[in-house]
Amino acid sequence: MSHPDAKPVRTILHADMDAFFASVEQLDNPALRGRPVLVGGTGKRGVVAAASYEARAFGCRSAQPMAVALRHCPLAVVVKPRGGRYREISERVFEILGAYSPLVEPISIDEAFIDVTGSLALFGSGEQIARDIRARIKSDIGLTASVGVAPNKFLAKLASDLDKPDGLTVIEPGRVHEVLDPLPVSRLWGVGPAAEKQLH
Repeated sequence: MSHPDAKPVRTILHADMDAFFASVEQLDNPALRGRPVLVGGTGKRGVVAAASYEARAFGCRSAQPMAVALRHCPLAVVVKPRGGRYREISERVFEILGAYSPLVEPISIDEAFIDVTGSLALFGSGEQIARDIRARIKSDIGLTASVGVAPNKFLAKLASDLDKPDGLTVIEPGRVHEVLDPLPVSRLWGVGPAAEKQLH
């Protein structure tokens, strides 16, 4: 029997658009679909802002020098960023998120936490809400998002990254150790290469 003063377990979603900038370019230009796409600058100091999953298969990634990315994938199509278009699509995504809870916390233009604890009675379980959000983003906008569902932000962020792209992962409160224990520390949110070495 639960204690009458016990707080309800929170249900937090982390929604993360898949390769957002590159996916928008592929959405707007069908000729780019299925091809490796790099969004970013092309000058000597050009940096990759986003790499499509086709480009990632060759070792390209965001924040990589464009010259390095093109050595990995010489046939990649380089597209200049269109900030206005990305903001336009982002606003549509956040409208969908806001339809399920007023507690939407943006992390960046393409990802956010959504506290749906108070929305469960109206929309169903956290997993069902996550499925609905992903379906609406796909049907209304034409893009995919990966969503993690967990009892806190840290785990929700981790969960959304476990099954990308177009994935859904639920970490139940009783399964935290089962999910975390097999993972390398590098998968944890906020652990970079330097911290990983220290933890080892």
